[in-house]
Amino acid sequence: MTEPLLQMTGITKAFGGVPALADGNLSILPGEVHSIVGQNGAGKSTLIKILTGVYRRDGGSVRWMGREVDLRSPREAQQAGIATIYQELTLVPQRTVTENIVLGYEPRTRFGMIDWRAAEARTREVLSRFGIDLDPHRPLGSYPTAIQQLVAIGRAASMETRLLIMDEPTSSLDEREVEVLFGVISQLRAQGTSVLYVSHFLDELFEICDGVTILRDGRSVGAARIAQLSKLDLIAGMLGRSAEDIRSAGMTELAAGGAPADGATVIEARGVATDRRLRRLDLSVRAGQIVGLAGLLGSGRTEAARALFGMDRLSAGEVRLGGQAASLGSPRAAIRAGLAFLSEDRKTEGIIPDLSVRENLTLALLPRLSRMGVVDEARERRIVEGFIQALGIKTAHMDQPIRELSGGNQQKVLLGRWLAIEPRLLILDEPTRGVDVGAKREIQSIIRKRVESGCAVLLISSEFEELIEGAHDIVVMQEGCSISTLSNPGVTENQLIHAMAAGGAA
Repeated sequence: MTEPLLQMTGITKAFGGVPALADGNLSILPGEVHSIVGQNGAGKSTLIKILTGVYRRDGGSVRWMGREVDLRSPREAQQAGIATIYQELTLVPQRTVTENIVLGYEPRTRFGMIDWRAAEARTREVLSRFGIDLDPHRPLGSYPTAIQQLVAIGRAASMETRLLIMDEPTSSLDEREVEVLFGVISQLRAQGTSVLYVSHFLDELFEICDGVTILRDGRSVGAARIAQLSKLDLIAGMLGRSAEDIRSAGMTELAAGGAPADGATVIEARGVATDRRLRRLDLSVRAGQIVGLAGLLGSGRTEAARALFGMDRLSAGEVRLGGQAASLGSPRAAIRAGLAFLSEDRKTEGIIPDLSVRENLTLALLPRLSRMGVVDEARERRIVEGFIQALGIKTAHMDQPIRELSGGNQQKVLLGRWLAIEPRLLILDEPTRGVDVGAKREIQSIIRKRVESGCAVLLISSEFEELIEGAHDIVVMQEGCSISTLSNPGVTENQLIHAMAAGGAA
């Protein structure tokens, strides 16, 4: 029997006394493409960061190439033959393609100088494996993000790597580029290099992976050859349900319900698709209605929100506002049309940490507060003070830097930012993620009050309870498509789970 290249056993890790991993296990064979799957908070990222030396484990053991190891930094992991490609690119866009490919591993002449001829030759050899022709002397930042992603993968693959960790490597790639990537992974496998492939797109796992480990609530709950599983088996393991329970849950008739019939349609999507994994979106949201978007991670929920808010160009379909065809080619156009979008990524797409609570809250409102480029500060302060009181934002004063607030209060500020423009449609992507129970209830109450006043809401949430209790209709997404719509009241958790798994069962 082949000895594992990597064996992680009983890994534990806690942050501030809260367990992130209670019993993490991972085994990868030489030349194997393996995946870790699990919902948010399952422990995937923590396990990988322990492996790569970002975090120190509290307990358990790590065996690498047959020896017990304790990798104390990413550099130690890299020197041991473990390379990582993160979803957020870690290249230097101002430097050339060649400089990025050889960064940290520059070939040297016998006099210790960088051998640029050898560096360029290595670069061309690496890029040829991807079937792309780039100018080695051109700054990397002048190329699209997808090309930069391929360069990052090529750089890692060119090192003396025994295990290559890929974190959502196809997130910015189109279908042709994904095919090229899978070809490279197949080459690596044939050469004996192992790949730990992390993706929320289940189709990709079944196409490229040999084995899979399922994490749930900080524990490894199963490991198998992926050919022995169906998509339904994988989903059931991630959710902690049996496949049979999920199948049987779909046999019950759903009760009819929905928003008041007199609510005018605010937005309607017909066959909407983009180049970012959104294949077909059909939905409508009426005034005074909350429509939920449900689906596993990678199902296309966020991509749907981005498309409706004008962040991604439509490649097919149309969006209609108030019954009229609309061209929302940018977030600015969407805001002018009365749309607002609260992103799930509070840190990078929401707050501006060095600005104050006041400045963050009125950011989208500034065009209405300004005249000839001068902001009416007195009016701005009155508005901010009103939202601080109405939303219960706990801050020392409105000029306090937002970075000093708790996550729940930061989220309230962002919600206030969009409520301040009085939108006709409020798109909320995981609005209560990462906040405490008290703040969660307050945010949900704020949303309900705005809906009662006639606002339309599109709500994305990974929490079944939040969707079932809060949404009038629930649109289920899978693999970039809206596949069904469930109407409340009457939707149960089992029925929602079955709808999310429908079409993926084998």
